[in-house]
Amino acid sequence: MKHSFLDQYSDRDSLIHRLDPRTKLLTSLLFILAVVLTPPGRWPVFALYFILVAALLILSRVPLLYVLKRSLVIMPFVVLIAVFIPFFKEGEIAGSYNIWLWQLSVTYNGLQVFWNILAKAWLSILSLILLTSTTRFSQLLKGMEKLRLPGVMTMILSFMYRYIFVLVDEVMRMKQARDSRNFGGGRLRQLGTIGNMIGTLFIRSYERGERVYAAMMARGFDGQTRTLESLSFRPPDALFGLSLGFILILAMVLNLWYL
Repeated sequence: MKHSFLDQYSDRDSLIHRLDPRTKLLTSLLFILAVVLTPPGRWPVFALYFILVAALLILSRVPLLYVLKRSLVIMPFVVLIAVFIPFFKEGEIAGSYNIWLWQLSVTYNGLQVFWNILAKAWLSILSLILLTSTTRFSQLLKGMEKLRLPGVMTMILSFMYRYIFVLVDEVMRMKQARDSRNFGGGRLRQLGTIGNMIGTLFIRSYERGERVYAAMMARGFDGQTRTLESLSFRPPDALFGLSLGFILILAMVLNLWYL
């Protein structure tokens, strides 16, 4: 498995890449908060958010097709959660449908909330893809540590990023071993084999975690994230943060204009 599926384009050179990780973390958080707090139906404001994140993606030189594919991977989960809202939200009925013995009605308010959730989720996902694609994961963890985020969360993320590849490779080896032994039979037998594989993977993961913990303690691990490059807050970081803040304030003014 490739070990750079998150920060695949983090080695490129652009204005966004050269920003301090702390700047990108804080601005991404502010952008997501602004998107989430925008009331439903403010489509001009959502268009402003989209233009902003699209301009940043173009400046970052991250392939737009890559960004689109990554965002579409997550969107089906959002649709699966929000697809029932138009049927249960009260309001003026937009249409009724008979499905077997049930009659389902779609309301205009439900459709508005549904599209609002999709827009907010997609914009937030785009901002997170921009963050992870332009920042090496080690620097991202260092930035989180410098911002005084909980050390447990930072440590869990670092272990997850490091060992998810090991676990996936372990699963692929188990699958190859299963297929080489003529995996077949009835559905019940297949479920039993898959259950045994899951149990074996859990035991191996637990044992590996104990060995890794003992090895790290023997080498004096103190929970700190260390990188070869030191973080520095420079004038471009301040200019970028002020510019983005001004645009978000403009978006808030547009929200008040529509009240």
